[in-house]
Amino acid sequence: MTDVLTAPAPTTVAVESKGGGVWRVLASQTSVHSGAAVATTLFPLAGAAGVVSLRLLIGSAVLVAIGRPRLKGYTTRQWILVGLFGAVLAGMNLAFYVAIARMPIGPVVTLEVLGPLTLSVVTARRRVAWLWALLALAGVALLGGGGFDQLDPLGVGCAFLAGAAWACYIMLSARAGATFPRRDGLTLAMLVAALLALPAGILDAGAALTGPRVLALGAAVAVLSSVLPYTFELTALRRLPTSTFAVLMSLGPAIAALMGWVLLGQDLHPAQIAAIGFVVAASAGVVLWKDRGAATGAAAGS
Repeated sequence: MTDVLTAPAPTTVAVESKGGGVWRVLASQTSVHSGAAVATTLFPLAGAAGVVSLRLLIGSAVLVAIGRPRLKGYTTRQWILVGLFGAVLAGMNLAFYVAIARMPIGPVVTLEVLGPLTLSVVTARRRVAWLWALLALAGVALLGGGGFDQLDPLGVGCAFLAGAAWACYIMLSARAGATFPRRDGLTLAMLVAALLALPAGILDAGAALTGPRVLALGAAVAVLSSVLPYTFELTALRRLPTSTFAVLMSLGPAIAALMGWVLLGQDLHPAQIAAIGFVVAASAGVVLWKDRGAATGAAAGS
């Protein structure tokens, strides 16, 4: 999935070496969805909740080791924000992993990305943005291949839930970034998410969570889906404008479908491939038009 660490920072530093930034974003997306593919091999051993708990525990441990967040001196309101942020992270990951346990990764990510796409359309405040929304809806219709009964109902519902949580994550991430120093808000929220997910993971997997193979694959999922994407995207944002970063991130459904095909042999019907293309185009289109509108407004005001 699009990782929990993938929301662009509110601002970007000086842009340099765009080519280096592009390959970092593509490497991040490839790593994220490769991690999702590896996670599916763990489901028979530890279940979706077990894999989520392992990913969040290991990922939060790495973030704490790297960032060394401050634990004292925060207000009650800040801790409430951390709690909400952590709950959204836990719910987003659990919903996504339940979805990919029941459906191919490409269609799941395509449905999931509708959450942030809807947020972008609403915040764009431009009528043309709704045309991109219609294109995305056409993609969703195609994804059903002529009938949504061909898709797993629980998988579809969880994918939509993950998308809604992703939209909430973007807003909470921006708030945390403005409220906490460095990435402390995200790191603390990851810790909360890990603690919230752990009971479900224990109930789902039990003692299997401590098995050598499960721990090894869980660590691989955490590295591929959290540690590497975090590193790639943090450095990419130093080289790319935020709008370019967002357009490249919109390729997520296509890269997810490719990883599902290469690593898991998950074939898609032509209509489903077209559906993914529609949603990718809609996501990129909203970002480009939003950026164009901002530039036009700035020029008019100057």
